[in-house]
Amino acid sequence: MQGLMQDYPLTISHIFNRAERLFPNKEIVTSLPTGRQRITYGEWAQRTRRLGGVLDQLGISADGRVATFSWNTARHLELYFAAPCTGRVLHTLNLRLFPEQVTYIVNHAEDEVIFVDKTVAGLLWPLLGSFNTVRHLVVIDDGGPFDTSVGVPDGIELHDYEELLEQAPPVEFNVADENQAASMCYTSGTTGNPKGVVYSHRSTVLHTMSAMFADGFGARESDRILPVVPMFHANAWGLAHAAVAVGADLIMPGPDLSPKSLAALIESEKATVAAGVPTIWMGVLPELAGRDTSNLRSIPCGGSAVPKALSEAWREQVGLPIYQAWGMTETSPVATVGEIRSHLKDLPEEELADIRAMQGLPLFGVELRVLSQETGEQVPWDGESRGELQAAGPWIAKSYYNDDRSPESFTDDGWLKTGDVATVNADGYIRLVDRTKDVVKSGGEWISSVELENEIMAHPKVAEAAVIGVSHPKWQERPLACVVVKPGEELTKDEVLEFLDGRVAKWWMPDDVVFIDEVPKTSVGKFSKKDLRERFGDHKLPTA
Repeated sequence: MQGLMQDYPLTISHIFNRAERLFPNKEIVTSLPTGRQRITYGEWAQRTRRLGGVLDQLGISADGRVATFSWNTARHLELYFAAPCTGRVLHTLNLRLFPEQVTYIVNHAEDEVIFVDKTVAGLLWPLLGSFNTVRHLVVIDDGGPFDTSVGVPDGIELHDYEELLEQAPPVEFNVADENQAASMCYTSGTTGNPKGVVYSHRSTVLHTMSAMFADGFGARESDRILPVVPMFHANAWGLAHAAVAVGADLIMPGPDLSPKSLAALIESEKATVAAGVPTIWMGVLPELAGRDTSNLRSIPCGGSAVPKALSEAWREQVGLPIYQAWGMTETSPVATVGEIRSHLKDLPEEELADIRAMQGLPLFGVELRVLSQETGEQVPWDGESRGELQAAGPWIAKSYYNDDRSPESFTDDGWLKTGDVATVNADGYIRLVDRTKDVVKSGGEWISSVELENEIMAHPKVAEAAVIGVSHPKWQERPLACVVVKPGEELTKDEVLEFLDGRVAKWWMPDDVVFIDEVPKTSVGKFSKKDLRERFGDHKLPTA
């Protein structure tokens, strides 16, 4: 027997139509070098429909890839909807990738047009001659000084965004197939070429709904959402779609992601939700001292494990701990959130801080399992047994786009191999202890670089810390701590080791500590262990 419900497709055009109809007076604020620009959802919707007409007039094919090289702005949000709502595929290019990676991605995706902000056009212009399929380049003038009128190769037509918009007619949005590709984003992996993840309309709508769960980000109409996490990486964690779906005001930070600028936006624009990676919040917290942050209700944070010391520093100063979430490009990206279960809320604050330092519970709709890397069996929920975290669900990728490496990342029964080493406790909380490639294997036993880093960063004089494994003649690998000292402070190796004594197992203690000016970061703000391993791969550990 079949159900008697309507076969109603889950498409992004439904999100757009809802905002246009119900929330025309809500606003999108964009911070640009020329000042803050404000636009209502009603005005934004009209421009987005005309942008659909622009894609028609440029002759972009029915499922053509529409690339963006842009910051978080209202105009980027127009592209977020115009491309998929006309059947095309939005392709967000990461501004922070190496040039050769950008070339690979543009050609692999077969982008037909690139929309580029003038403030970052200088990064793209030297690469134009290496693009095989790009026929149009559309410049969005966001106040950048770069002269975009020169150096465009033959075969690529140069356009101005606003001029195209003025000349184009508005179009209707009507996507019927919910399984049609809506957008694509490439991983920011540090080894090999990036891999393409293709999101469907259905997966995007379902992920958007998950961002509205009360036990998730809880996006709502009364919010003023500040997505610091870039729109060019992993769908801005779904917050751009969720804000439009619920009619929340959006605060777009534009190109200035300095701590002072973000702190000013949080205060003056009365942000209720501000989302970004840990390195962002490390810098912003001191800038919030003395500011009015009373409107904030949530500070979602992901991208890498949140140090407990950072979360607690926010709780002490702002009154809100950091709200940890976890996910990947392949998981759309949010898969877990750090909600405190009701029977745990009365625990002492120190124990609650430990729970908040975990990656949290899987969102409704997401299945997670942790498999032993030795036996291939699921590990017990004891909070100690470790294995690889794997994921399945309606917004989890099943393969990579046109990539013969897919079998390496997916199991025979269809689960995504995340590459994260994790534990799960009796309450179902996931705790990431490392990346499979970053664990330090000492004498056959694993040492978690992430846990060591978190303990070191609890030291009041430490700004950042990263731990890598260094070759050892007896133990195979031993941990090396790379430490950044806070400005104006002095710290010695012995002080670091003394601080760790009693906080970690004796055999986890780093064999050496080196002091560096800054921990290198990946394109999305994570610690780049690859760069540290290249720098310190031949480091000679002191002998006993």
